[in-house]
Amino acid sequence: MRSAVLVIDVQMGLFEGKERPFDADQVIQKINNITNTARTSDVAVIFIQHQQEKGLLVKGSKDWELHHNLEIKDCDYIIQKKTPDSFLRTNLDEILSKTGIENVIICGYASEFCVDTTTRRAAALGYSVTLIGDAHTTHDKDHASARTIREHHNATLPDLTSFGPQISVVKVKDLRFTD
Repeated sequence: MRSAVLVIDVQMGLFEGKERPFDADQVIQKINNITNTARTSDVAVIFIQHQQEKGLLVKGSKDWELHHNLEIKDCDYIIQKKTPDSFLRTNLDEILSKTGIENVIICGYASEFCVDTTTRRAAALGYSVTLIGDAHTTHDKDHASARTIREHHNATLPDLTSFGPQISVVKVKDLRFTD
């Protein structure tokens, strides 16, 4: 089964603000490990970048830029989005379909918003999903710590079986790229 790695919203304004996301440096390091291994395994790498008309992530601003510690190569795709759903009003599904992708490997930011929404949408569109349980993150919230939010999504998303395709959670060390 052909796969693609989706790196969601690892942007300067989200990772280098006043408060940083949980495990931020380790998440970026793990994402680089994933994407480098993916490229050597002929697996597509797609960076997804959120943009807003006003606010933190205005297109072209320093905060909007992909994080400077991400290792991005010319062969990678970069997709702009305006909602938590990486598929909505983007060409992501078209890219995946044209390249024969059946499984998406998801990592990035924010566990409870864009990672969750994209995971659910991918499954609804028929893609199996591999969520990298230790390579997505968020900020602490009043109701729960970022660690708890990540653990919650790692525990609950695989239980969504009504879409049909499987949603699985693995750690970076257990990720295997196979066709």
